Amino acid sequence: MKLFRFLLCIFIFTVAATAAEKPNIVLVLVDDLGINDLHCYGRAEHRTPNVDRLAEQGMRFTNAYAQAVCSPSRAGLLTGKNPARLHITNFLPGRPDAPSQKLLQPVIEGQLPLEEITLAEVLHEAGYVSACIGKWHLGGPGFGPKEHGFDVAFAGRANTQPSATEGGKGEYELTEHAEKFIEDNKERPFFLYVPHNTPHIPFKAKPELIEKNKGAWHPEYAGVIESMDDCVGRLMAKVDALGLTERTIFIFASDNGGLHVLEFPGTPPTHNTPFRAGKGYLYEGGIRDPLIIRWPGKVKPGSVNDTPVVFLDLMPTLIEAAGLTTAKTTGPLDGTSLMPVLTGGKLAPRTLFFHMPNYTNQGGRPSSSLREGNWKLIEQLEDKSVELYDLAKDPGEKNDLAASDAARTAELRKKLDDWRKSVGAQECRPNPNFDAALHRKLYVDPDPSKFPTAKNAIEAEAAESEWRAGMNAAVRDAKVAAKNANAAGQVKARVTPAKGDIRLMAKDARVHAANMRYEPQSYKNTLGFWTKPEDWTDWEFDVSAAGKYEVEVTQGCGKGSGGAEVAVEVAGATLKFTVQDTGHFQNFIQRTIGTVQLPAGKTTLAVKPQTKPGGAVMDLRRVVLRPVAE
Repeated sequence: MKLFRFLLCIFIFTVAATAAEKPNIVLVLVDDLGINDLHCYGRAEHRTPNVDRLAEQGMRFTNAYAQAVCSPSRAGLLTGKNPARLHITNFLPGRPDAPSQKLLQPVIEGQLPLEEITLAEVLHEAGYVSACIGKWHLGGPGFGPKEHGFDVAFAGRANTQPSATEGGKGEYELTEHAEKFIEDNKERPFFLYVPHNTPHIPFKAKPELIEKNKGAWHPEYAGVIESMDDCVGRLMAKVDALGLTERTIFIFASDNGGLHVLEFPGTPPTHNTPFRAGKGYLYEGGIRDPLIIRWPGKVKPGSVNDTPVVFLDLMPTLIEAAGLTTAKTTGPLDGTSLMPVLTGGKLAPRTLFFHMPNYTNQGGRPSSSLREGNWKLIEQLEDKSVELYDLAKDPGEKNDLAASDAARTAELRKKLDDWRKSVGAQECRPNPNFDAALHRKLYVDPDPSKFPTAKNAIEAEAAESEWRAGMNAAVRDAKVAAKNANAAGQVKARVTPAKGDIRLMAKDARVHAANMRYEPQSYKNTLGFWTKPEDWTDWEFDVSAAGKYEVEVTQGCGKGSGGAEVAVEVAGATLKFTVQDTGHFQNFIQRTIGTVQLPAGKTTLAVKPQTKPGGAVMDLRRVVLRPVAE
């Protein structure tokens, strides 16, 4: 009995010691905060003493990149995968197509698929308890935080009436829930994700804060920022009061650039000087964002780092901090661990890629871009024109060097093209209802990415009011068209998938094989070990509405094993595709392979390899059939 008690004590001590070695994680993500909206990033008239103090105690990044709009940033942050790979490149549910657009947008995912592995799911395997307190914006019922691995979820309210106890974005209610979560879980490792609604429009600030900030470029916005900072300070104080500071990683970030154009009465809220444009654009003002990381004992206090990093890096960084490895938990990721940077070292040179084949409410147009060293290439997808900037000399992206440095431009353009193919990035197609005159009025004369910084928000609103009215009318007409099409049983002017999507998952497949099998590991979740070309699989499913469907496959293939010819047989039709080498069998990409006409009722879809030039045919995670607008 004494020996048993002794061994039990050793076990308990070991478990407790292991838990103590795992750092807690507090990740505060704010909504639409620009790169220069914080005092510590140079915005003199904004009061952010708590976030400034966080920067003094940790590392402040000056070249940190998110995505141009919210949902892609959140998807990338929580999966470590580029949103182009996930086909989540616009906010959800997306912006309808309109005649003002030269191109039609691709059909994006309507939610973060459940088969994607999130940071919460990975950390759960390491003994963490997790909470998402705030804005999710990655899917509705069935695709929320709890379905994606969070133990606790509280959305709160996006808009509230300022009072003695609350701000205008429900930020204090979220903070109270976050404080309680920390208190309840102080004895075990936790991951607290606090995605605030602030300072997204529409916003309201406490009257006393508006008066206090009356000298700011936008007094009410400055007041909202001050309330946001107060809430961050409360979480910092809670961690300190419980004695958790030394073993807690505290991260502060924003999901995209600040809103620099008029979008709602009383805006624009900010400007991103000296950077060009803002939210909704792949120019620096739209994707370069604040990022601060405090980790006592690891990160040198008061350090400023100019390494180009991307929010996709946070997942592999935190996985490593928790003592795990990505290879055994998630498979390949598009992000890179920042551990070398946080501990005083450097990252190997790399290229950062961005893809947004969408039109945005802020006047942004479909584009792709990359950053390599100090060089920034942007391709405008409407006409395939490219721009080249030297960010070291021209952070405001005013001097296009594409013509004068043709060789570098061609080299970087090829890298961008190759990357898009490697991740299965979606493309746009011509708009048959294109109105060239309306397009010029809204996107060319003037160019919203070049709106000058006005003296204050009031002057900016007046200068942009006519342009905003035109943008609103275009979107309003598109929404009416979409509503009428839906009422008629069509799916025109839709960006996200219709509710009639049919999803055939690997785990539900019928396997007809000697070797090929379903591999259930979370980072696989695939039909794999497909080493014999005679092995095949199929699904039987119900089609509720007859019609034309787009067929998409999610495939991965190890380096050197690509090239297999595969036939997809469904409803009497055969679609063929060539398996793409993705560099790793679990490096999945989504590919549209064609369209089929499906009858209503029971239907079977079969996937049958025709050739196998490499070691295996492929890994197949899912097949999706989406209704197509006629």
